[in-house]
Amino acid sequence: MIQIGRTNSLKVARKSDIGFFLEGDNGNEIFLPGRSAPDGLQENENVTVFVYVGNEGKLLASTDVALAEVGDYAFLKVAQINDFGAFLEWGVPKQLLVPHREQKPPLKPGQICLVYIYLDDVSGRIVASTKINRWLKDEADETMKEGDEVDLLVCFQTDIGYKAIVNNSCWGVIYSNEVFKDIDKGDRLTGYIKKIREDGKIDLSLQKKGFGNLDDYSAELLNVLEDSGGFLPLHDNSAPEEIYEKLGVSKKTFKRAAGILYKKKLITFDNDGISLTESSAEKES
Repeated sequence: MIQIGRTNSLKVARKSDIGFFLEGDNGNEIFLPGRSAPDGLQENENVTVFVYVGNEGKLLASTDVALAEVGDYAFLKVAQINDFGAFLEWGVPKQLLVPHREQKPPLKPGQICLVYIYLDDVSGRIVASTKINRWLKDEADETMKEGDEVDLLVCFQTDIGYKAIVNNSCWGVIYSNEVFKDIDKGDRLTGYIKKIREDGKIDLSLQKKGFGNLDDYSAELLNVLEDSGGFLPLHDNSAPEEIYEKLGVSKKTFKRAAGILYKKKLITFDNDGISLTESSAEKES
């Protein structure tokens, strides 16, 4: 079944002088302009395309990659405003409409705005809305549990931290005192559910829970070591600029975290850096 406003893999039904006609639902065909088609595309081959609704209401295809798809939340730039609403740039030939009724407050040209993208039930067209709380929940999904790895979209900074959309479905909070690198709205990150409170709201962490439930930068440093194959060429004599460039933290923060890991026998100090101990993996809980 064709997914409008999303990426599809479709078979080429026939070729014409101006492009290709791809197999759609119920015998219908979807036009892919020749200028957008991969070189050497032939009939009966499959091609990956983004399917959208053209100006005349017909389905069209493009090999351009959309910045976001139907069902996604995204920060997009307003290209223009007219009587119908605001039109956003989103990487595909036809700009994305935010009707006036779906803007709060009204959008302005050049503005970067957070929107939810959906199929309008009445017109069947792809539209967007800035009224995102209509779709987002404040509570965790029933399937979520503490310790889960989740996808995050950072949206707003508050007095206590950052609000982020969790797995495209609900809100969560990353507390400022647990952030050890620069983050900004629009960033897409991998995070973890640190706690689901009694009211269902989610506390998030950018570090894995484990290794004695470390709750400061030492946990993040341990993750970085794992991702680096168990070794980092950083030590007491490393320049503060070098440490910040590699880790995004001060030398003081690095030394404190490394000291905590050393006391827990999770790392060793070498002449040219720090290394995970052989028993580190067994410490994770």
